[in-house]
Amino acid sequence: MKKELKIVVLAKQVPDTRNVGKDAMTPEGTVNRAALPAIFNPEDLNALEMALSLKDRVEGAEVRVLTMGPQRAADVIRDAMFRGADGGYLLSGREFAGSDTLATSYALSCALRKIEPDIIIAGRQAIDGDTAQVGPQVAEKLSLPQITYAEEITEIKEDTLVIRRRLSGGVELVECPLKSVITVNASAPACRPRNAKRVMKFKYALATSERAAAPESVAAQRAAEKEYLQIVEFAAADVNPDPEQLGLKGSPTKVKKIENVVFQAKEAKRLTASDEDINSLMVELIASHTLG
Repeated sequence: MKKELKIVVLAKQVPDTRNVGKDAMTPEGTVNRAALPAIFNPEDLNALEMALSLKDRVEGAEVRVLTMGPQRAADVIRDAMFRGADGGYLLSGREFAGSDTLATSYALSCALRKIEPDIIIAGRQAIDGDTAQVGPQVAEKLSLPQITYAEEITEIKEDTLVIRRRLSGGVELVECPLKSVITVNASAPACRPRNAKRVMKFKYALATSERAAAPESVAAQRAAEKEYLQIVEFAAADVNPDPEQLGLKGSPTKVKKIENVVFQAKEAKRLTASDEDINSLMVELIASHTLG
């Protein structure tokens, strides 16, 4: 295993889809993120834990987070730093607004070419789209092998990783090259909590645009003095993209409607642990094609 292993976690700040209301969409058919509370995408936290666990096992490894979004998306990077990450990259600018998975994966791949990580780890999917496409698309654009549905890195070898995947029919172990893209299931270990000492150390970490917005603030002054508090920020021009493949221009997917669906039970059955009740339930599930 190489020294100074560089791990990048793809993370996203997502709207909390448990609170979708009538203002959830803009007239252009994109998500109105200002109308919804923003949270760290849940499966990206599983990905962060996998990266931090790998860092714990490999001397000299570092973990950094790459996120794309407006200025407030830097909150995701700070949160990751509170949990053990070494820093991060914010890819931000109007050119990226309204990106679907194709445009998002293209922009991220441009940034990753600049960063040149050894391993890329991402959550399986984001709760605001549930497409599970960005990770695999990034792998294709970078011509890297990809391991999906990852649950645990079980073994670290000189140039490869052995990974357990959680599939619908069970689990499998696969061995992949070190330089690869790994997407992580929610069944993977939950992310470690924020560490109080790290919160105090990194609470003033700021991206470039945040420091420029309030240069006289205590946070901006401290960040200017200490390199470890400086979150790297890339504009579109910094990652040399094709402008036609960014944002709405590069997004063939158009969202027409978002609504909050609440399921209501019309009938319920109370079952015991008796063989008769269990057999009855199995027959019913097979007849409805829920099983089999």
